[in-house]
Amino acid sequence: MRILITEDDAALAEALQFSLKQSGYAVDWVSNGAAADEALKGDVFGLLILDLGLPKLDGFEVLRRLRRRNSGLPVLILSGREDPEEKVLGLDLGADDYLVKPFSLNELRARVRALLRRGQGNAVALVSYGGLSFDTVGRVASIDGRALTLSVQETGVLETLLARFGRVVSKEQLVEQLYSYDKEVSHNAIEVYVHRLRKKLAGVGVTVRTLYGRGYLLDYFNS
Repeated sequence: MRILITEDDAALAEALQFSLKQSGYAVDWVSNGAAADEALKGDVFGLLILDLGLPKLDGFEVLRRLRRRNSGLPVLILSGREDPEEKVLGLDLGADDYLVKPFSLNELRARVRALLRRGQGNAVALVSYGGLSFDTVGRVASIDGRALTLSVQETGVLETLLARFGRVVSKEQLVEQLYSYDKEVSHNAIEVYVHRLRKKLAGVGVTVRTLYGRGYLLDYFNS
């Protein structure tokens, strides 16, 4: 899952990036509101972490423009402003959550997980299809209660396909969800990850189907 951080404090942004990347997310960072507004015009992110006191375009305006484009992207505001009216304004403009600085990284990660689940239509932490279960909190897959060993990339592919179960996901969408701007990944790499994942899901009751020229979908296996 791919996250955009909009934060003008470089030290804080780097700490957030490191923490979220350690949790398995692809993370991009921009330091001003204008850059954030431009980046958000593409539909590639699963979550926006938004500071309010941004140069060039403040966080409120970034949020206004995002919602005017009818985007339902989950937004978590991070702000040093404790004024209740500021919080009310942010939520009224369409933010999904508001966290006041300073905060603990554990709390931030928990709120990120909750917003990503909500954005994917999963109110519960455990998603199950057939004999496959996926813990969206720990980002751990299991088969009939036994942990399934997956690489970081395989986990990302599975998570993305699970969020769109029964729907086609293109290779471009997988690349966009799994990698930040500074990573270059070939479509061949995606094919390798999908092939490995398909083998590990053998006999589970679900499989990754290939629709040539269109992409992949996770669906129930029919022999």
